Amino acid sequence: MTTSFRLVIADDHPLFRGALREAVCRQFPAVELFEAGGFEDLQGLLERESDIDLVLLDLSMPGVRGFSGLMYLRAQYPGVPVVVVSAHEEAGVIRSCMEFGASGFIPKTASVDTMRAAVAAVLEGRTWTPPDIDLSGATDKEGQALVARLATLTPQQVRVLMMLSEGLLNKQIAYELGVSEATVKAHVSAILQKLGVESRTQAVIAAAKIEGGNWAQATG
Repeated sequence: MTTSFRLVIADDHPLFRGALREAVCRQFPAVELFEAGGFEDLQGLLERESDIDLVLLDLSMPGVRGFSGLMYLRAQYPGVPVVVVSAHEEAGVIRSCMEFGASGFIPKTASVDTMRAAVAAVLEGRTWTPPDIDLSGATDKEGQALVARLATLTPQQVRVLMMLSEGLLNKQIAYELGVSEATVKAHVSAILQKLGVESRTQAVIAAAKIEGGNWAQATG
């Protein structure tokens, strides 16, 4: 494929970014590649750069927990495909990534050729998941319903939920986001309503259920 693409590699491990960079550049010599080592860097990059064709996203990096980074990107940039690249490669995690709108999932244990094939497939408009991992397991209807509710959050609501998960108070969240406490309270109320819970603690617990209770411990 000789078409020029603009890709972002978002991972906090420089060595793995280098491996991905080499794999992508050999497959697509005309590629324009950007890198981000943390979620804040990724947000700034996407705000500055237009016409990004694909984001390769680590599930766990500074500034995100669990699926929160993927949730935010799909809400804020719905037209930009996201492929999760992660060492956290259980079938349930892969299913959740796809349910949250990822265009693909590449295990960090994948060979360079597999990574290239996956990236090529997504750039051609297809989805890609590891063919050797069975994703047809039993459907968790409660979990699917929760994923659907979380997917209705706006980008700002996702950020607020991420900060609630970190234990921040409303005034701290307001400071971080540069908004008033009243605005934060309105976001929290909307989050509780959308998730069907009654307290901020229940909202954090609900979000944690998506990863079997390990929202804060997803490994990249």
